[in-house]
Amino acid sequence: MPASHPRKGQSVSRRRFVAKGAAAAAAAAGGAAAANASGEERPIAIPQEVPNSRKEASRPADFPMTGAQVFAKACKDEGLAALFCAPGNYSVINAIASEGIPCYGGRTEGMMCSAADGFTRVTGEVSAASGTEGPGFTNMIMSVAAANAARTPLLVLASNMTIALEDTEHGIQRVYQQPTTEGMKKYGKRLINPERVHEYAGYAFRQLKTGVPRPVHLDFPGEVARQRFDSPEDLRFFHDKSKYRTESRPHPSPKEISRAADMLAKAERPIIVASAGVFYSKAWDALRAVAEKADIAVVESGPSRGHFGDGHPLSANTAPDALLSADLVLLVGQYCMPNIGEYSFDPDATYIRIDPDASDIGRNLPIDLGIVSCEKAALEALAEALPPRRRPAWRDELAAARAAFEAENDEHYRLGLKYSADADCVHPAVIAKGISDLLYQGALPKEQTTVVSGGYGIARYTRRRLRAYRPGQICNGAYQYGAIGPDVGYAAGAGAAVLQGTGPQAPYRGAPVLAVTGDAGFAYSGMEIETLSKYRIPAIVVVYNNNAWGVWRAGETGGRSNTARAQHMYLFQENLRYEKIGEALGARGEYIAKAEDFAPALKRSYEAAARERLSTVINCQSIKEFWSARDYPPGLLQKVEPGCMAYYH
Repeated sequence: MPASHPRKGQSVSRRRFVAKGAAAAAAAAGGAAAANASGEERPIAIPQEVPNSRKEASRPADFPMTGAQVFAKACKDEGLAALFCAPGNYSVINAIASEGIPCYGGRTEGMMCSAADGFTRVTGEVSAASGTEGPGFTNMIMSVAAANAARTPLLVLASNMTIALEDTEHGIQRVYQQPTTEGMKKYGKRLINPERVHEYAGYAFRQLKTGVPRPVHLDFPGEVARQRFDSPEDLRFFHDKSKYRTESRPHPSPKEISRAADMLAKAERPIIVASAGVFYSKAWDALRAVAEKADIAVVESGPSRGHFGDGHPLSANTAPDALLSADLVLLVGQYCMPNIGEYSFDPDATYIRIDPDASDIGRNLPIDLGIVSCEKAALEALAEALPPRRRPAWRDELAAARAAFEAENDEHYRLGLKYSADADCVHPAVIAKGISDLLYQGALPKEQTTVVSGGYGIARYTRRRLRAYRPGQICNGAYQYGAIGPDVGYAAGAGAAVLQGTGPQAPYRGAPVLAVTGDAGFAYSGMEIETLSKYRIPAIVVVYNNNAWGVWRAGETGGRSNTARAQHMYLFQENLRYEKIGEALGARGEYIAKAEDFAPALKRSYEAAARERLSTVINCQSIKEFWSARDYPPGLLQKVEPGCMAYYH
């Protein structure tokens, strides 16, 4: 049952909730009420300290400074865009907040690390996540690994107790963190010499802002964070950022560009795979210039989408049937390389790869021409060198493939309506169509809403309908690593980015964000609904509730595993009320059990987000059997990589 809509201007702290019986859950737009022993209602309220402390003027440090303040000052000078954390590593996070860097405190280190990752995926700017030693830091590991797979320039900060107490079993002292993140970072260092703290800040940002990005992990023993420095002379390496790193980027050789231009000119159906490097180098204008000059198709891959808009006539993001026709593939900024056969191109296609790291060119996939360069520099040079060419047959094939794809989506929707009525619940195709209609077919500017594309089975339907018309509009949550359940964390980060208006989100500052997740995933990050509510980050979180893990048939007797006594491990209780968790954490809640109710609920939720900055959990009740191709064809849809359907790459 939908929650009541708040009156315009009604504050979170003054909202009241009506209980309907001792066993009934209270529901209202801003959250649920708790009752004391006398039955008096206690409304959910944002403590006044939250807005008050965020409005406080920054207090940039000056000598004398602590090691934490020296590091925080370097972060400010480097333009660190945001910090996401749970309490811990206090000296460092407090110093960063005092410098005026936007900071957000949430419920778990792991999901706030995902929030930082999500922030960077939709802005291209460096953000930081912080954790405390022991359990707090280890809670971050899945999120660090996901950021590493996505090649996110994420600054991971953690405290490490003290050097003096290592090996003593004192408290939760765990000595050396760095091996824990081995293989999932670009650079890491335990800071043990306080006088070098600024030097190692330089090491960190040099790695974060040059070459192929990946996380950087620094851990701060107490001696380093608390060390006092009376003057710059007390530090061994206290130089401006222009002295410890360069803004210079590698440029391609004219010979390589000439050869690439010749290969592209001779191809009949060339295609560009535009991935993370295009986004991080802000090369979207150069990419468009290359595509339009010579009628070259473009398909996106990577942890974010929108650097080549889905509405462009040369876009192949929604033209999966055309991918196999490509005879030349230009990979630009494809940091996570597919293996042979993972991308849907002809095995005989010719490959060119542009990448800033020479050591990676040729890995996983044979390359006919490798160009070591900044992506933007190479595309700008290529736009100059390419001869103009029109390829009407290629454009026509792309248009036909897009039309066939949309017709297939419409057939899924027709079946989804039928199945929803038959099973008295909501089919995923209905959810996908409802989201698409609101975001791209109605009164909202289609470029406006940033989307976190998460979930597993539900993603096979929603990704087909999600569109990106500008850089950073879609955060591809599952990219490569396939971390389970960080979607609400990503929503907090993406929502903070839009709320701040950071990077390409600037024109849409303050607009709501939308996230899609599943009932399995919601368990991992659902508590961050409270973080959304506390900071009044306007978000709509759509939860696909089919009472099961997306792989439930793996435990079905006679199914894929053919293993007895296994299926219970894949199932949940049926008809769980996830929206009430949202209400209890200060958000709105909507429970949807009929197909026709989804679109109105989505519209109400968007309006509450836009007008009141209220987040909503929309709990869409479904059934596990919809993944059965035998009972409800097409069941769990297949994916095609790259393009809008991409799940891993």
